[in-house]
Amino acid sequence: MVADFAPHLFPPESPMSNPDLILVNGKFTTLDRANPQADAVALTGGAFSAVGTRDDVMRLAGVHTRVIDLKGRRVIPGLIDSHMHIIRGGLNYNMELRWDGVRSLADAMRMLKAQVDRTPAPQWVRVVGGFTEHQFAEKRLPTIDELNAIAPDTPVFILHLYDRAILNGAALRTVGYTKDTPNPPGGEIVRDASGNPTGLLLAKPNATILYATLAKGPKLPPEYQKNSTRHFMREVNRLGVTGVVDAGGGFQNYPEDYNIIEELHREGQLTVRLAYNLFTQKPKAELADFSQWVKQVSPGQGDDLYRHNGAGEMLVYTAADFEDFRVERPEMPPSMESDLEPVVRLLAEHRWPWRLHATYDETISRALDVYEKVAKDIPFDGLHWFFDHAETISERNIDRIAALGGGIAVQHRMAYQGEYFVARYGAKAAEATPPVRRMLERGVKVGAGTDATRVASYNPWVSLYWLVTGKTVGGLRMAAPGSLLDRDEALRLWTEANTWFSSEAGKKGQIKVGQLADLAVLSEDYFSVPEDEIQDITSVLTMLGGTVVYADGDFSGYSPELPPAMPDWSPARHGVGYRPRGQQALNVSVSCACATSCGVHGHAHAKAWSSNVPASDESGFWGALGCSCWAF
Repeated sequence: MVADFAPHLFPPESPMSNPDLILVNGKFTTLDRANPQADAVALTGGAFSAVGTRDDVMRLAGVHTRVIDLKGRRVIPGLIDSHMHIIRGGLNYNMELRWDGVRSLADAMRMLKAQVDRTPAPQWVRVVGGFTEHQFAEKRLPTIDELNAIAPDTPVFILHLYDRAILNGAALRTVGYTKDTPNPPGGEIVRDASGNPTGLLLAKPNATILYATLAKGPKLPPEYQKNSTRHFMREVNRLGVTGVVDAGGGFQNYPEDYNIIEELHREGQLTVRLAYNLFTQKPKAELADFSQWVKQVSPGQGDDLYRHNGAGEMLVYTAADFEDFRVERPEMPPSMESDLEPVVRLLAEHRWPWRLHATYDETISRALDVYEKVAKDIPFDGLHWFFDHAETISERNIDRIAALGGGIAVQHRMAYQGEYFVARYGAKAAEATPPVRRMLERGVKVGAGTDATRVASYNPWVSLYWLVTGKTVGGLRMAAPGSLLDRDEALRLWTEANTWFSSEAGKKGQIKVGQLADLAVLSEDYFSVPEDEIQDITSVLTMLGGTVVYADGDFSGYSPELPPAMPDWSPARHGVGYRPRGQQALNVSVSCACATSCGVHGHAHAKAWSSNVPASDESGFWGALGCSCWAF
């Protein structure tokens, strides 16, 4: 055993020194193919300095070396999310009630009622994404009558995926929607027989109405936003996440909207490594945005905790489709190519990596036409560019991406929207949506993420469950067996593979001598639990650069202090996070709490909520304006 592990103790150029910390009695999955398993590691100066057997590693201990016994638990490299909106999400986290992982609507409504009772006027209660009606035992959303019964005076806003928002009467009064409020382009304010808004808002197909309405709510002051961001980081640390590539977002302009995260960085309070992309904010002024930004910041500028990563996921508005599978695929406007080309040329000339949101193969085809044209003049050699999402990408376009040296970042949006995709396109089309295995077989760089928080949950274990099983959170098995990944392959997409998407390959993502000491000690063994229980795994000890950023259970004594969530009525003080199924009482007896019939659907709420929303032809609007930045 000594011979097997000795080459991995120290890099040849490093002097021998006593480590700061040794972790022993763990089942280390290193993802280092030359040294795949270990039972002990040493950490020195924030990096792994030895990976091997307990006996070999303990020989390195000095007088001041701390030792932690991991009690036989599985240990993995810290998880990295290649697509999350953590900077924007952190500003709002403390205000949001999360239904992520809640398995019955009855439980969800009890949580909602409790939050309504503790929320003072004029604050709202909001559930903003991260769940789907299909995860509930009742297979439906709450009715507006149910919301009004729970909260007659407190505004309640519930966002479901990218397709709808539900507002109670108090919220409708607060936002000012009346009989005379017109429908915005691409959206619908659903009305009763008298023409009055019911409280249901539909994206048809554009999500602007949903996010513009959410924006009318109160915001946290800067000090509370800092606290909120810290709590969001702690929450993802609880799930073993140590790195995030932030995909920008609508109404997240640079540099002013990055002040909170940069202040936390300066104060040494970041508990995840962040690589941030810059997302254009103004339709028809995208080239001006990037022309300004290439003068202000350079890719890689920053440090191992906070660094610039390039452009996107929005490059130009006319090149961005949407991901609401309840409505028809949009056609991108004729100007897409002429709008996109100068931006891609600028980025390639300045060696800026970029990412582009693209749900559909048709959008990807047209973007690749532009990329191939630009690459003839400005080679992409070594430039890290990629598509996000790519649910319906064709084999031909996978090959085109591979030929240009690009990548694809996939997210588990289908785990939340799969039932709607099957209803529109059929079960056969859903068998490889997205075709992750085909991407890997053709040599494309592939990484995994969540696209949290407005559609899917930030929980990486739901993504790993989806990659391994091909099932939605509602239990629908979509993927064909031949398209699934094994557990090792899926884990690599969440660790080692994702470092390509932030241009940090070799620096992190493995438990390997010389790499940053980011790791997670798991609550259950990822490699042996039943596949349905993968989604319930958490971390009991998460380390960033050898420093504990989260600890629980047997290791709770190592937990770093965190100020209480602000304000004091915040859902984050009351069990807001993703909850394993076993921690929730299931009550399926409540199917509808209405005392009277609904003015729109009668009493058939379950049928109404589970039906597809008819979509009218929005091509005129879509061709004129493209997708709103609120949709990301």
